[in-house]
Amino acid sequence: MIVCVCRRVSDREIARHAHAGMSFDEIQFELGVATQCGRCEQCARDVVSQCCASGPVAALHNESAPKTIQLANSITESKAWNSSLHSQAA
Repeated sequence: MIVCVCRRVSDREIARHAHAGMSFDEIQFELGVATQCGRCEQCARDVVSQCCASGPVAALHNESAPKTIQLANSITESKAWNSSLHSQAA
């Protein structure tokens, strides 16, 4: 799902960077997320928080460690998700 429409940044891109150990500020600098209109900032922060809460997924310096990617369970569970369509469906 596209989180930042201005910069066309998806939740998967944000999650990939967060799982690589980057902070929100580093992700913001790298991808440009939440640097234009700012409407996506809380949603982007929620994606980063969910990734950090699940812990590191792959050991970056250990080549023998299994490498997997775990994305957020559901972006609709985020407090930032406040779409009128989502509200009507619930």
